[in-house]
Amino acid sequence: MKHIILYDQSFLKKCLLIIGMLIFAIYMTYVITENCIKCKYTDCVEVCPVDCFHEGPNFLVINPEECIDCSLCEPECPINAILSEDDLKDKDKKYLEINTRLSKTWPLITEAKEAPEDAKDWENKPDKLKLLEE
Repeated sequence: MKHIILYDQSFLKKCLLIIGMLIFAIYMTYVITENCIKCKYTDCVEVCPVDCFHEGPNFLVINPEECIDCSLCEPECPINAILSEDDLKDKDKKYLEINTRLSKTWPLITEAKEAPEDAKDWENKPDKLKLLEE
């Protein structure tokens, strides 16, 4: 008799990863940095197993209290705006506080949306923090 598989294997792998991280409490957080400002690609939000992304007018943030350091979001970002807390350079450390603060007031986002029309124009531009709309 053939068995019917009633689960998605990638979903099961994500669940096991989350359980393992929670048991051993070995997680930090991921942080969205300056490159996301005015680009706001949302590819990352759909892979998050714990829904820790929040959306502002021209930037996304990760709630560090919800993030389990699964690293699924990092490779999904086409502009490398997501970094592990451990990999933050000194110039990017302020974004941990920004992510923490704004995730408390901005709404949750769980599905990808179209990027702003001018997103490509803003990729890898320096000094965008002053353009952050809170």
